[in-house]
Amino acid sequence: MDEIANTVNLGPEAGTLQRHAATTLAEQLSAQFSARIRNRLLPPGSRLPSVRECAKRYGLSTQTVVAAYDRLQALGLVEARAQRGYFVRVPGDTPALARRSATQTDAAAPMLAPTHATALVRGMFHQMGAGAAVALRGAPGSGVLPAPWLESAALGAALRRIARANELEQASLHYGHPLGDLALREALSRQLAGLSLQVPPQQILTTNGASQALDLVLRALTRPGDAVLVESPGWAMQFAQMAHHGLKLLPVPRGADGPDLDLLDQLARAHAPRLFICVSVLHNPTGQSLSAASAHRVLQLARRHGFQVVEDDVYAALAEPSSPRMSVLDQLEHTIYLSGFSKILAPGWRVGFVAAAPAVIDRLIDQKLLAVLTTPTLTERVLAHVLGQGQLRRTTQQVRDRLDAARARAVRLAEKAGCRFVTPPRGLLGWVDTGVDTATLSQRLLDAGYLLAPGHLFDPQQQPSTRMRINFTQTQDEAFWRAFAAARR
Repeated sequence: MDEIANTVNLGPEAGTLQRHAATTLAEQLSAQFSARIRNRLLPPGSRLPSVRECAKRYGLSTQTVVAAYDRLQALGLVEARAQRGYFVRVPGDTPALARRSATQTDAAAPMLAPTHATALVRGMFHQMGAGAAVALRGAPGSGVLPAPWLESAALGAALRRIARANELEQASLHYGHPLGDLALREALSRQLAGLSLQVPPQQILTTNGASQALDLVLRALTRPGDAVLVESPGWAMQFAQMAHHGLKLLPVPRGADGPDLDLLDQLARAHAPRLFICVSVLHNPTGQSLSAASAHRVLQLARRHGFQVVEDDVYAALAEPSSPRMSVLDQLEHTIYLSGFSKILAPGWRVGFVAAAPAVIDRLIDQKLLAVLTTPTLTERVLAHVLGQGQLRRTTQQVRDRLDAARARAVRLAEKAGCRFVTPPRGLLGWVDTGVDTATLSQRLLDAGYLLAPGHLFDPQQQPSTRMRINFTQTQDEAFWRAFAAARR
């Protein structure tokens, strides 16, 4: 089979293997897998294709594939497990030779914690370019809107206004307030009032995105070994954050109306959790929103068992203001509200915030000072001006209108390709059943240049899954769905 052609196609992200090149096919193939491993597109613990599958997929002999895998073993990047196959080694088990090789070859891609969640996020950044070693055609599994959808002159105009008002120097040459810029906190207070959440500016703390907001909450309110309730499915990056803090995750199945309340009660009785991390509106990855009855019941359990509800509302702008939020029902007595603007306005500015009771905010200030001292006043003041001018409201409405059309098209294409929606499609994200193992499917589609979000990423225990998350705005291309259908077959 190796002698049929002069090149072997490994997909658009990998280029081709040259049969008459200075290096052997085995060396070229091992180099392609090495690049994926270093860039976390094959994260630690993941299984390489079997020798026979790899040979068939790339049109090589099994001897060539074995030789390539042997080279990866020699570099310390993979390990062979009897009767199971070849697996990517975790960084702590990787010999110094492999670590030096990875550093010398790609200094721009530092080693990260061995979490599968980072593979998806790294892949999204590689799709954006900036000298990426692996080029991708698309990221159907991403959780963000396309950059062209967010293009707006509002931020630039606000920045120029601040410069003309001589606020630029003041915002740049002095540390900001530990809570965050007062103008932004006042604007956020007014915005939250529109959701019927009454929060004074002194109960709002700004952060570098909603991810840091959760990190500060975990630092302030938990200790290693504490139990934390989480939704299943849920967002993998949050699971990774909690695992990094040494917390014990207690998965609670998430249904269309909310979490399994009986199991939530049982787990709370048995383990005395400190927190319940959840999404009330446009849940990631299912797109569902909490019912009012479920919201009330969760709050009752929080009061009874003494845990705090951490409500992640990062997709708030894409939801109706009237959607039930536990923080609104509770007015922050037993709830902590997290949100940000990366999903709708300024992803690169990394502006998030926490709204909580005064005692919680006081503890969060200490953690913020230890982590970053303060957040950038300039970007916060510009954002405050944009909010004050009503630009976010106008941008949000335009995005919602476009999203409705994109969702309808993506649903048609997904169902035509053989997918079944596990929950009714809403918001930006869809939760679909493919009928096949999506971890294997994601590797096959990576060969075609597409980055999926397989279902095991959203399981706190990372069990195999036939489900995957899709982004409705990133799944408009029929070429992707043709590649998907072929890989699924």
